Amino acid sequence: MPKHIKLTEREEELMRLFWQHGPMFVRELLDRLPDPKPHVNTVATFVRLMEQKGVLAHEAIGHNHRFYPTISAQDYSRSALRSVISRYFNNSLQGAISALISDEKLTDAEIRELIQMVQQKSDPK
Repeated sequence: MPKHIKLTEREEELMRLFWQHGPMFVRELLDRLPDPKPHVNTVATFVRLMEQKGVLAHEAIGHNHRFYPTISAQDYSRSALRSVISRYFNNSLQGAISALISDEKLTDAEIRELIQMVQQKSDPK
């Protein structure tokens, strides 16, 4: 995925359902949403917009469309992370990690694990 596709909070919620449950009709998607449920037309509009953004596609089954994700949760997460690093840390991964460390969001064990991952990645075995 070359460029990050911006999804709204509601679109991300719907994508999580597709990633968890696979292809679905709009009614099935609606059934999986928590109460209070939006109107079926609202969900259908979100799904159409997400299809226009390229994160969903559909297959025709009779007169209905069953929708499915065109990107994986992992690919979307990576793209979103790259976008945050680009916008808020001037494309500096080191700056992002430094912010996490300085805000004490990473434990000592997590920092050691990160160091080990970097060392393994740079080891040319």
